[in-house]
Amino acid sequence: MSEHHSGGCLCGAVQYAVSGELREVVNCHCGQCRRTHGHFAAYTGAALSDFSLTSSEGLQWYQSSARARRGFCARCGASLFWEPAGGDYVAIAAGTLDEPSELRTVAHIYVADAGDYYALADDLVKYPGSMTAGDEPDA
Repeated sequence: MSEHHSGGCLCGAVQYAVSGELREVVNCHCGQCRRTHGHFAAYTGAALSDFSLTSSEGLQWYQSSARARRGFCARCGASLFWEPAGGDYVAIAAGTLDEPSELRTVAHIYVADAGDYYALADDLVKYPGSMTAGDEPDA
């Protein structure tokens, strides 16, 4: 997998670069992600030390809980990131990456909170809450 990635929002007011590896994509079905994205959210992640903003003109942060804040573009409304409080990584909305991303979706988390209007009919691993111990914390 490439170790150089870039991406941004719909209008271009927020753009970013990642100089290291990205985690494979995990779909989150928690209520916050569904309300933020309008459906479940597909996230990858990168070490903060590998992440940089190349344009942050439209970037705004919303403290969505005591455990996390969410980054979005104030100009076009795109949901881009979430960061855990005191964490050393940033979760990146996979749909904001420039292609080819070379990533694949590997799991669903918070399936116990999934919306009642869709079914998870794929063969990916499904966690009722966050991933098991040792994996990345929940969104």
